[in-house]
Amino acid sequence: MAAEIITLNDLERFGNELKADIKKMLSTLNGQPIKKWLKSHEVRKLLDISPGTLQHLRVNGTMPYTKIGGVIYYDHEDIVKLLEKNKRVNKFQNNGF
Repeated sequence: MAAEIITLNDLERFGNELKADIKKMLSTLNGQPIKKWLKSHEVRKLLDISPGTLQHLRVNGTMPYTKIGGVIYYDHEDIVKLLEKNKRVNKFQNNGF
C-alpha cells in the first residue's frame, strides 16, 4: 500500500469543500433545524392557515395533536404525512399541457 502525502493545500481545499457542503445543507433547512414538535402558531405559519382552520382540523380528527397543560403540540412528521396523503396530481400534467 503506497503512502499518500497530504499537503497544506489539500487540507485547505478539503476545509473549503466542507464549509460549502455545510452552507448548502443549512440553506436547505432555511437556517432553522426541523423541530419534532410544533406549537399551534408554528403550524399555522407553516401551512398558512387561520386559527379556526387549525381548530377545525383538530376537531374533525384530520390533524393529530398532543395537549400538555394548556399547550397543543403537533408532530412535524404527522403534518408531512397529512400533506403527502392529500397530494393531488394534475391530470393535465401527464398530457404535456
